[in-house]
Amino acid sequence: MPQNSTRRSTKQISGEDIVVETAWLYYHDGLNQSEIANRLLVSRATVVNYLQEARERGYIHTKLAPEAFNTHRAALELRDRFGLKAAYILPDGTGGQDDHASRIIRGAADWLPSLLEPGDRLGVAWGKTIYDVAERLEQTTIADLTVLQLVGSMATPYGFSADVCSSNVARKFSAKCINLHVPAILSTAEIAATLRAESLISKQLDAISDCNKTLFAVGSCKPDSHVASSGVATQQELEDYIANGAVGVLCGRFIDAKGDPVSGPLDDRMMGIELEELRHRDMGILVSVGEERVPAAVAAIRGGYATHVVTNQSCAAAMMELA
Repeated sequence: MPQNSTRRSTKQISGEDIVVETAWLYYHDGLNQSEIANRLLVSRATVVNYLQEARERGYIHTKLAPEAFNTHRAALELRDRFGLKAAYILPDGTGGQDDHASRIIRGAADWLPSLLEPGDRLGVAWGKTIYDVAERLEQTTIADLTVLQLVGSMATPYGFSADVCSSNVARKFSAKCINLHVPAILSTAEIAATLRAESLISKQLDAISDCNKTLFAVGSCKPDSHVASSGVATQQELEDYIANGAVGVLCGRFIDAKGDPVSGPLDDRMMGIELEELRHRDMGILVSVGEERVPAAVAAIRGGYATHVVTNQSCAAAMMELA
């Protein structure tokens, strides 16, 4: 048989097909770019362009195994120091804060499906971090999974509300979704109590208290934190909580350095899961982005809300120093 009989001309493979063929030869058959160019009778530069086009079209999904991130020294040290079940530590890389955040978000989205099982009831918190994780999730199906919104909805400066976070996670996993159809914060404790007594709302609150796994981030108590910018707390209310020892915000509720609830003016007006109901679940998955949130993240771990942590090396090192 002539040596060039295995070559395939681009006249035989054109358009979208040649992009898929190039991706197949590179990722499945293990050919290098020069070998593919020789096979398809194109230049090596053309092969590079085809591979880039395949990535841009979403034909290629590449992941590193979780073991690359949860079995190295930093992950094991963080796990052992705080008594976690697992830690998933991303390298910082050479980019700035936005790149650090993007890596952590991508890592959480890659890891989350492997942490869920058929029949799980996953409680999902609110905030930009969780919204971004939901956006990065790949479409997959986990049988009999239920996703539950842990906190009522509110206006945010980011253009989404809490129900969007839970709905997007449910959509990506082809799961049932139970949203909490109330505002996160009400004007008076009396109105909040009345709503909690409503049959529909009462059933939704009972449902979220029965989740066995949670996905959440923690916010800081700084003036520009999400709890303030979303309108959940006024600056004066935020200062009152800080004066009482608050270092972080979890599902709209304030915690001190030990992870214990901090009492304040919002407690009776908040619609969502209680902090005690978040503790000691089968799994609490904390996605921690940014060194300014390290004290809040450590508090959440100490309080028994987190069993699994996703962060990067610099935040993990800061957590170790604080510990």
